[in-house]
Amino acid sequence: METSKSMDPFIPFKPQPSLSKSEMIQLSESFFAWLNARRSVRDFSSKPIPKVVISNIIQSASTAPSGAHKQPWTFCAISNTQLKKEIRMAAEKEEFENYHGRMSDEWIDDLKAFGTNEMKEFLTIAPWLIIVFKKSYDLENGVKRKNYYVTESVGIACGMLLTAIHNAGLVALTHTPSPMNFLKKILNRPENETPFLLVPVGFPANDARVPDLTRKLIDEVSVWYE
Repeated sequence: METSKSMDPFIPFKPQPSLSKSEMIQLSESFFAWLNARRSVRDFSSKPIPKVVISNIIQSASTAPSGAHKQPWTFCAISNTQLKKEIRMAAEKEEFENYHGRMSDEWIDDLKAFGTNEMKEFLTIAPWLIIVFKKSYDLENGVKRKNYYVTESVGIACGMLLTAIHNAGLVALTHTPSPMNFLKKILNRPENETPFLLVPVGFPANDARVPDLTRKLIDEVSVWYE
């Protein structure tokens, strides 16, 4: 049976240039040191950020792998002042309920190290909010098309989003004002989308402070089978 190259769904893979052992070690060490400097920040500057920077960050996140390459995510980028105010008001309403009844005493105690409460000033101060929605299915001309490994895929994309934000010299915060359905309503998102993560993005305030925390050591987060 005659086949056509145009029918082949594959293309040649173009790998990165080969690295020596010493180069791999050096690059992996320097990347860890650079990424280890990333912190979640709650004190933002209102200094503006060009839209193209946010666009590039979102495009970088969207290179993440996904189940059956369905790319089951939507990134909503918001700089509109009024929309940010609406989001903050709704988020603080939910967070008040969380801090005054929904969250367990243990959860509240674990949050003391971060000095958090129901007030979320960063939602209106940060120049951009990126709200990530996950899509359990796609809609094509009104027909449902199933997506696969949606939570895993969107989670990976969010990790790459945070890395891209750090790479641009900016800071971010992973915010989950549960429940988050108010975001779907405010942004008028379709039925197949569910809020996954709210990420304020910007420069740190001049007087920004972060908790004095340490990360787990390699032996605490890995098990080796050699």
